[in-house]
Amino acid sequence: MATVVAGNSRRQQIGWLPAEVTSFVGRRHEVAEVKQLLSTSRAVTLLGVGGVGKTRLALRVGIEVRRAFRDGVWLVELAALTDPDLLAQVVAEALEIRDHTVCSPMQVLISHLRDKQALVILDNCEHLVYECAVVAETLLRAAPELRILATSRHALGITGEQTLPVPTLPLPVSDSPGMPIEALMQCDALQLFTERARAILPAFAITEDNRDAVLRICRRLDGLPLAIELAAVRLRALSVKQLLDRLDDRFRLLTAGSRATLPRHQTLRAMIDWSFSLCSERERLLWERASVFAGSLDLEAAEAVCAGEGISRDEVIDLVIGLVDKSVFLREEQRPGVRYRLLDTIREYGRERLIAAGQEMALQQRHRDYYRALAARARAELFGPSQVTWFTRLQLEHANLRTAIESYYGDPAEAGAGLGMAADLLYHWITSYYLAEGRRWLDRGLALDTEPSEVRARALWANSWLAIIQADINSATTMLDESRVLGEQLGDELVRGYVALYSGMIAMYSGDTESAIGLYEEAVTRHGTTKDPVGLALALIRLSLAHSYLGDSAQAISLGEECLAVCDAHGEGWHKAYTMMALGVEVWRQGDLQRATELEKQSLIFNRSLDDPLGVGVNLEVLAWIAATEKHYQRAARLLGILETVWRSIGAPLSGFGHLVRYHDECESRTRNALGDSAFDSAVRKGGRLSYDEALGYALQEDTPPDEKAQTEPARLTRREREIAALVAQGMTNKQIAAALVIAQRTAEAHIEHILNKLGFNSRAQIAVWFGDQARAADEESGDARG
Repeated sequence: MATVVAGNSRRQQIGWLPAEVTSFVGRRHEVAEVKQLLSTSRAVTLLGVGGVGKTRLALRVGIEVRRAFRDGVWLVELAALTDPDLLAQVVAEALEIRDHTVCSPMQVLISHLRDKQALVILDNCEHLVYECAVVAETLLRAAPELRILATSRHALGITGEQTLPVPTLPLPVSDSPGMPIEALMQCDALQLFTERARAILPAFAITEDNRDAVLRICRRLDGLPLAIELAAVRLRALSVKQLLDRLDDRFRLLTAGSRATLPRHQTLRAMIDWSFSLCSERERLLWERASVFAGSLDLEAAEAVCAGEGISRDEVIDLVIGLVDKSVFLREEQRPGVRYRLLDTIREYGRERLIAAGQEMALQQRHRDYYRALAARARAELFGPSQVTWFTRLQLEHANLRTAIESYYGDPAEAGAGLGMAADLLYHWITSYYLAEGRRWLDRGLALDTEPSEVRARALWANSWLAIIQADINSATTMLDESRVLGEQLGDELVRGYVALYSGMIAMYSGDTESAIGLYEEAVTRHGTTKDPVGLALALIRLSLAHSYLGDSAQAISLGEECLAVCDAHGEGWHKAYTMMALGVEVWRQGDLQRATELEKQSLIFNRSLDDPLGVGVNLEVLAWIAATEKHYQRAARLLGILETVWRSIGAPLSGFGHLVRYHDECESRTRNALGDSAFDSAVRKGGRLSYDEALGYALQEDTPPDEKAQTEPARLTRREREIAALVAQGMTNKQIAAALVIAQRTAEAHIEHILNKLGFNSRAQIAVWFGDQARAADEESGDARG
């Protein structure tokens, strides 16, 4: 049973590649060749037919070269993407760029990657070759240290591209009856067959009795990895000899008795045909129907979309288990539960069968209707204890949600349903990497469906919030004006409440605090009338901040505590975190620094768990202001350095909370005056160099950052390791270091590996920066001593 394990957090390391679960067999020559090509070319494309192992090879190379790329190795999966216009957006999302500006996705990518030393793997480009070529060439021109590794059935055709045809797995030159089994096992194809067979039969081994049959099976399958894996699964029910006999039968049927060697795509097709024929009738139906999913699916989705007309809902789980056992579905462990994925070639086959049966449109409709209902459920259950679970689930379903909205928009009669779905996903767009994409879906839907309706009114105010976060105030104002008119025409209090709320945000942004307070109070009243806790909580938070800004402490505290009561009554966490942030601002202003710190840290812990950079950024702001008030200026400066990184990552400082900028400016001025320009700039740089996890640990005072540890623990590296670190900082290669210290090159390599592990670094460049910091710190200390 194949299982894929996905990590719960990508913040633990720079870059993201999925974990390898099944062993990677052979390909030593190809891995070395790709690494060599990447060392001399900035664009490398792996070419080959489906099932030849392009993706696995690219991922293996990515894992092996990870340390060479300071800013990580990132996988961009494109198989599920059908809209070429979303390509740059999908790349940005895969790189975990949270952008809160109105810049185009390509501009965001260029800005993000311009100074990055990274490897981006574009996987499955063949259906978007032209678009991938444009994106790749544009990024390579803009980012001199970027490298791109693509997998495709066709070359991208860009300047400087190196291509490598990925061969099938090698086989012995001849049958060689006398060849020892040990020699046969050096052959990659036989190794793969053996390892996958052992996943089914742990005691399986190639013996004198079965060696010829195994060899003939691998030859018959042309050494195609996916075909070999599909064949090995058959050993659950067949002997090796029976497997070979049935393969021969199927290939004879395919070629009508011809002895000619089959083209490789026919070989793979024959194996998938056979896998399909060995499934029960209901398993075949489920395989076909599951092909409409993008990315992956869970059991609930399979039951809702695939059941009916030959499959009862109760049967689905047993059919899923059967398809997992047959390696048609891959099982993935995810935080909320188990999910299932079809390999791209397997999905394509199922889609072909579905189209041939005339069922594609009906299944697409079931698929989009299911995800529309899922989005509506998420909105209805947003304000409650299952909130974080919903946020996580929607992120996992993002490819399916995108496919569903796209399907609705492709049908003029259903554009309104797609617009309503996009509006229901408001919090998905805000709490994930998809804010800019959400804005585009809502813009597109509003252009397609212009009929005055509750759905349009709701989509307008939802989109206005995204525009406010992006500081696109003119667009937000225009949308709110139309939403207000529709709300009045429809007599819809909910719409009027949200229009008042977001209009208050615009007034606050413009510096008209008195008008903002009036609008927020109107929103509180209307949301109280409609008993909408989401709008009520948002309005109370903003109203509390506005009164705090005017110095009305009693009212600010009272409103904050009222909002906490609303959140606690519903078991809600995210709005409560923002409420604690708002209360922390006012409590800090009153001078209760201990309570303010506690409130901000509690809020930060939740925002960290949700991976909400906007909430995290505001929490860090207040903690920096508190540190400056306490005259802990080094800490304040470091937090300001961390904030530079946070705000740069989302493109908008204090996005949506611009009225708080004056506190930031006061903190920065006070801290710089206290430390002096040189010490202030040094502390800010140190904060900016911390990783995301290190930065939040520092803010929460959970740990000391690495460079502080190094200053307080000078013996962390051995004398020899420090000596080698100094030579690395000078730019010496391993060979040069070995010659300078009169040691073996392997010894030098081992020392460098130990240094990387001890310091938690990924590259030699990080060692050089660290050593430079140590030297400067030592100089400063000696200078202080002399002074």
